[in-house]
Amino acid sequence: MTDRLKEVFDTPNKKAFIGFLTAGDPDADSTVKFILEMERAGADLVEIGIPFSDPVAEGAEIQEASFRALAGGMTTDGVFDIVRRVRRESRIPLAFMTYVNPVFHYGYERFFTKCGELGVAGIIIPDVPFEERGELEDIAAAHGVAVISMIAPTSESRLRAIAEGARGFIYVVSSLGVTGVRNEIRTDLSSIVGHIRQITKVPCAIGFGISTPAQAKEMAKISDGAIVGSAIVKIIAKYGREAGPSIYEYVREMKAAVASLPSEGDGADTSAGDNGADENSGRKA
Repeated sequence: MTDRLKEVFDTPNKKAFIGFLTAGDPDADSTVKFILEMERAGADLVEIGIPFSDPVAEGAEIQEASFRALAGGMTTDGVFDIVRRVRRESRIPLAFMTYVNPVFHYGYERFFTKCGELGVAGIIIPDVPFEERGELEDIAAAHGVAVISMIAPTSESRLRAIAEGARGFIYVVSSLGVTGVRNEIRTDLSSIVGHIRQITKVPCAIGFGISTPAQAKEMAKISDGAIVGSAIVKIIAKYGREAGPSIYEYVREMKAAVASLPSEGDGADTSAGDNGADENSGRKA
C-alpha cells in the first residue's frame, strides 16, 4: 500500500467509506465544497472523476455528470486546480477516476508529477487492462501514486495476477455492467474477496450499485470498505449548487453504517440492516 493510502485502511478491522463525485458538476466551486462536506461527514477517501466525453464504464448518472462538467468548461487542469483548492483546507486522501485518453493526452509524466505534488494518492482507469499498465504504472509509482486494480466477477482466470500486482487497494466490482444504483447485488462477493485475501494483504473495497446504508454495511462486512458514486452524483444532479447539506447527511449515514460493524471475533451480530440507520435513507440518491 502506498503511504498516501495507508490512512484509509489504517487500523485493524477499520471499514472505509469511499465516496465519488465528478469534478466540475455543477461547477468547480461546488466540487471543492462537496469534497469538504464529504470529509466532514466521515468519508475516508474521495474519488474525483475527471470528466471524459466517452465514459464507457459509467451508467447514465455519471455519464450525464461528465457531460454537464464538460459543457461547463471543466478540463484536466481545472481538476488539478480543484485539488489544489481542497489541499488548502484538507489532507483527506484523494484518488482520481478517469479514462486513459485524458491522461495520455495530458502526458503521463506531467500528469503524475502534478498528482504527486498535490498528494493525489491513487488513480483508477477502467479502460486499461491489467496486462497493459506497464509504462503508466511505473511513472505513477515514481510519483507515489497507486494505479488501483479492479477485479470484476469475470476476472476469475486473471484474479491471482491482478491481486499479486495490486497497489493501494483493490476495487472489487460488485456486478456486471456499468456503474449505477442497484436494488440488489447478487454476485457471490464473499468468495471473490476470500480468494483475494488468500493471495494478498492489500485491502479491497466493493463498489458499483451501492446506494443504501444496508447495502454499504453488507459490502463492508465482507471486505474492507464500500464505494459509492452514482447515488452521490444523483444528489448533486437533483440539488445542484445547493447539494452540500444533502451530501453531508447521506455520507454521514453511509459512514455510520459501515463503521457500526464490530471487530472480527467479538461475537456481535453483523447482519445488514441492524445498524439503526434508515435502510431507505439512500432515497436522496
